[in-house]
Amino acid sequence: MITRSVLAVDLQDDPVLIERYKAHHREVWPEVRASLRHAGIVNMDIYLLGRRLVMVVDTEGQDYRRCFATHATSHPRVVEWEALMRSLQRPAPGAAAGEWWAEMRPVFSLAADDNAECSMLNAEDS
Repeated sequence: MITRSVLAVDLQDDPVLIERYKAHHREVWPEVRASLRHAGIVNMDIYLLGRRLVMVVDTEGQDYRRCFATHATSHPRVVEWEALMRSLQRPAPGAAAGEWWAEMRPVFSLAADDNAECSMLNAEDS
């Protein structure tokens, strides 16, 4: 079963740093790609609007936090990559204390009629 998580973070407010981030992601280091897959990430897409990044992460039923914890220390090049990316980012407004990539909460799902789990889209957040 695929588990999808959606996360957000902001880039630093500097057009040069934003371009640097985009350039790095056009050529993600092979060690980073391999580590993400090995850690249980099935697919990952990152979208940019202004300075806001939104990441869609699919795992094989694993909690994305566990996958990223495994990934973050898997290889010296991964550690270097993560430090570099973090230097270009800052937590999004509304992120919990200590949270870097903030987990976004769903507010609508077209599949909700077909999936009882989706129909309970965070009722406690409404």
